[in-house]
Amino acid sequence: MANAKEIRRKIRYAIVYRFVKFLISLSRAMPRTWWLAFCGGLGKLARVFATKTRNQVLDHLAFAYGPEMTPKEVKKLSWSVFKMLGTNTGEMLRATRVKDLAGLEEFLKTEGLEHYEKAIKKGKGVIFLTLHLGAFDLQVSNMALRGLNPNIIGTPLKDERLNALLWDYRNKYGAIAIERGRETFRLIKVLKSGGSVALLIDQDTKVKSRFVNFFGKPAATPVGATVLALKTGAAVVPTYVYLGEDKLQHMHILPEVPMVITGDDEVDMVYNTQVLTNFIEATIRKHPDQWVWMHERWKTKPGEEIA
Repeated sequence: MANAKEIRRKIRYAIVYRFVKFLISLSRAMPRTWWLAFCGGLGKLARVFATKTRNQVLDHLAFAYGPEMTPKEVKKLSWSVFKMLGTNTGEMLRATRVKDLAGLEEFLKTEGLEHYEKAIKKGKGVIFLTLHLGAFDLQVSNMALRGLNPNIIGTPLKDERLNALLWDYRNKYGAIAIERGRETFRLIKVLKSGGSVALLIDQDTKVKSRFVNFFGKPAATPVGATVLALKTGAAVVPTYVYLGEDKLQHMHILPEVPMVITGDDEVDMVYNTQVLTNFIEATIRKHPDQWVWMHERWKTKPGEEIA
């Protein structure tokens, strides 16, 4: 039984891998606008057939927005979530063809670079705080092509070939992909030497976490960004990217978020993580159809978090 399950898993991953490779090739043969429209259509098609994922999106939207949205509004937004997921995923696949910063800037505009430049001058490193919104991996390419050489933390994919595709893409321009769970001392060293690190704290993952409010509900939230900032004095600089109505990608780099230090490590960890989560929520509220609502953000219950 277990062997049959393993065989089915390998077949499924092999199909996904070949499909991704096919999509990457196809993306290079179509004009960008046609390609993004095609991928948006694939996203909407996925909503029809991916019953479990569709229900997760509907449930999470209703849970997060509560009385703010009617069931009809939630359903309408869910269609846009799947469309934008397909569109932004297509953008990231197509971006594998980019060769230099000029090529990236044909469809991605960067605002607020001066905030990074101000933060890095302090000499204690920069923590780019971001989230799984829009074509989020474009931010890594953008930073790397500008010579920032960011270290980015990621959870390895279960399939080695898919994981190699992702890692090769992230490392392509000078970024350094690091497997989650093996990074702490390395990142401290990077920051203390004045380097940069990119962290995402918008998902419920098996890492050190604390409960903070997210859309008015307690959510187990990774505290890695806060801990690193408090240990090293690095500047926390929020960033995000979204697809605008002008059909261009827009990356925003915001001013440094000052850390509050009281001397009580636990209090500081929770308070500052809440502040950073407030940025995450505010950004999602600006672009609710471009976040990953299928993720089980409120999965962990109080007492189950990793201390």
